[in-house]
Amino acid sequence: MNIKHKNQRVAIFIDIQNLYHSAKNLYGARVNFRNLLLEAIENRQLIRAIAYVAKSDEPGEASFFDVLEKTGIEIRIKDLQVYPDGTKKGDWDVGLAVDAIRVSQTVDVIILVSGDGDFVPLVEYLKALGKRVEVISFGRTTSYRLKEIVDDFYDLDEKPDYFLIKPTKGIAEGITGKIPKLIKIKLKKEDNKSKDENNDEKGDKKDEG
Repeated sequence: MNIKHKNQRVAIFIDIQNLYHSAKNLYGARVNFRNLLLEAIENRQLIRAIAYVAKSDEPGEASFFDVLEKTGIEIRIKDLQVYPDGTKKGDWDVGLAVDAIRVSQTVDVIILVSGDGDFVPLVEYLKALGKRVEVISFGRTTSYRLKEIVDDFYDLDEKPDYFLIKPTKGIAEGITGKIPKLIKIKLKKEDNKSKDENNDEKGDKKDEG
């Protein structure tokens, strides 16, 4: 299970909180999830891609969720808990682990998009089941032990321009272009609709001429 090949069935689990804070603290930017998915899949068979988020009702949050869905990512949402002392908690560690174990029965590869060392026991368990486990995250904020035990670690720090969206570009950029076939075909339908509208406009202009 240590070799990547096109027949492998892949499931991706994205720890949004971990990735968001790493990108923000290291680069002051947002993650380009379309490019991240393309890199993670590597022409293999994508079965599921699930993102875990904590809802905080911040400006732009709805647009961010929309970008994830248009990229073909399922979203698991829970409300951000705010305690009397002002601390906030919205981690999905247990939920993500349960989903990964459940889905592992139908896939060959589990990809964790997180640098959280709390997932070390999950990785060890999945590998004991005979699954290939890969991690994608920012190397500088990733648990050393997590990087050590996985079958493959991809460091997002190596290609920040490719995996990040700079603030001036806005949250919704970076999702057009080549998308894996198993990712939702909603974008294709929208593209076809736009083409039909453009053709109608061209036809109208010819008639006017």
